[in-house]
Amino acid sequence: MTGGGAAGGMGIAAAVFLNADIKPGIEIVLRAVNLEQAVQGAALVITGEGRIDSQTAGGKAPLGVASVAKQFNVPVIGIAGVLGDGVEVVHQYGIDAVFSILPRLAPLAEVLASGETNLFNSARNIACAIKIGQGIKN
Repeated sequence: MTGGGAAGGMGIAAAVFLNADIKPGIEIVLRAVNLEQAVQGAALVITGEGRIDSQTAGGKAPLGVASVAKQFNVPVIGIAGVLGDGVEVVHQYGIDAVFSILPRLAPLAEVLASGETNLFNSARNIACAIKIGQGIKN
């Protein structure tokens, strides 16, 4: 069932017994946070997910965010803990660049414990790259 997601059984039950409309969760979240208003006039949108890969094209949050940003011609950067197989497909759906926050392979416990630091360092490096790019003459 379209829109069933990981909790598809709950969605089917609500549709059958409560006459509920099934909608993708990302649509509800984007509307709730009024993302369109936040994106208007933005120079850049940065979105993220634990893993960005070919399955992201199936409707995960980063593509929902990118679709809103593209309505306003705003570039989008995706940040993830892991970039998985087929990650390149997200470029076809509005994510202009993707980055992993992992500086090296490490055991899961270490990766999780250093997530905040890794995210900070990656965001800083992305900001530095943007600053460098602003100084490059075409």
